[in-house]
Amino acid sequence: MSGSIVPDLPDALAVRLRIALSLHEAGAGAAPALRDLLVDAYNTRGIALAGHGSLVAALTCFEAAVETCPRHATALSNRANILHMLGRTDAALASNDQALAVDPQHVDALFNRGLILFELGRIEDGLACLDRVLALRPDHAQALGNRGTILNALGRLEEAVPCFQRAQLLLPDDPTLRVNEALARLALGDYAEGWKRYESRWGTALHPTQRGFAVPQWRGEDVPAGRTILLHAEQGFGDTLQFCRYVPLVARRARVVLEVSAPLRRLMATLSDDIQVVTEGEKLPAFDLHCPLLSLPFAFGTTLETIPADIPYLRADRRMATLWRKRLAGLPGLKVGLVWAGDSGRNLLETRARDRRRSIPLGQFAPLGTLPHLSLISLQKGPAAMEAAQPPSGLTLLDWTDGLTDFADTAALIAGLDLVISVDTSVAHLAGALGKPVWVLNRYDACWRWLRNRTDSPWYPTARLFRQPMQGDWSAVIADVVAALGEVSPRPAKRQARRRKVQ
Repeated sequence: MSGSIVPDLPDALAVRLRIALSLHEAGAGAAPALRDLLVDAYNTRGIALAGHGSLVAALTCFEAAVETCPRHATALSNRANILHMLGRTDAALASNDQALAVDPQHVDALFNRGLILFELGRIEDGLACLDRVLALRPDHAQALGNRGTILNALGRLEEAVPCFQRAQLLLPDDPTLRVNEALARLALGDYAEGWKRYESRWGTALHPTQRGFAVPQWRGEDVPAGRTILLHAEQGFGDTLQFCRYVPLVARRARVVLEVSAPLRRLMATLSDDIQVVTEGEKLPAFDLHCPLLSLPFAFGTTLETIPADIPYLRADRRMATLWRKRLAGLPGLKVGLVWAGDSGRNLLETRARDRRRSIPLGQFAPLGTLPHLSLISLQKGPAAMEAAQPPSGLTLLDWTDGLTDFADTAALIAGLDLVISVDTSVAHLAGALGKPVWVLNRYDACWRWLRNRTDSPWYPTARLFRQPMQGDWSAVIADVVAALGEVSPRPAKRQARRRKVQ
């Protein structure tokens, strides 16, 4: 064991650990002082390794510490933290519980347990843990910040904002706290303050760096004639689809170059004839100013009343859409596109947890199979698309997604549908941008962009929102969707045909 851990230790710690190991191997390890020295050395080394991103090696150290002293609360808590970072959530929770069984007031264990419970969807339990932390340490800035995040998820936004503000007083240089306050304000509809604070997003886990351009960021000021502004995507597909609506508005003020990822390029060309669309990674043409897409609402001073919501602002290719309509024409009843899962994208704890909360196992859509005159067409891409091969009993799901290579292809298929039903992912934004009726199935802690306590969206006039009544309850959402589909299902095909003939 010593040979695998000691060689790259700092000198003082290496000596310390070698002494402890030597005494332990000599039979002196039963002495409490020597045991504590050994545990301390393992803990210190594990923390150093974790700080350098060597999580597996750090876990080895904390496992050794726990093996040396099974009732060492700090070692158990440290092991839980690393297990959590490695995505082994159940094991992390068990290790935290062991730590708290030893020391019920161990602040780090209580804090980590709160985060794990939140990730597992046990939001109220997570909040209770953080409240216990703050009762012991009122100045625990991370607990204050995460308490705000949990209150946000519970819809208690007015309580969340002061938590973020208090945490910022303790950690004024932490941009995550300011961004989280921004998101809570945006969810409340306080766009004036929300967009301004959201400009602090750079340096956070989800937005680690801003593009290092030599030209300044455009912030809505008048632009001299002949100038060019680079608008560039910075986040996920859905964000680009939502905020590209501002591109034609910028094009009225200056020449525009729009940079997006390859799957969006063909579709983005339909925004306007007055823009140049380039793919990420290509050499950029000359430009005088730049602006990330999600800074455009701030640049335009967007309020709830001034959201640019003229739809459609994206359009399907006419030829491709015609081909899809011909293929869909033989299907009976209401033609509905279905998306049941998102994609975590970056491998971060936050995005993985969010994706689990917003995605729905395909099996839960089985009640849709009871509806007559309904044709379901899969629009699902990514790993969850494999579920389409084995839909729940009674549910017929057509899957032509192999023919969808980018968002322009998906837009063409959507153009021939009557309705899109989607979890909160990029296809929901695509359908809304195309002006297609779209029903968005929202998790209880819905994203800020859908605001609070609404069944409609000022961003997408054709959207209808279905939100979980409580955390994790998709069955109620599906029941509401089934009821709503029963109200909009078309008449039998023969009666439809006669009606079209009369018209």
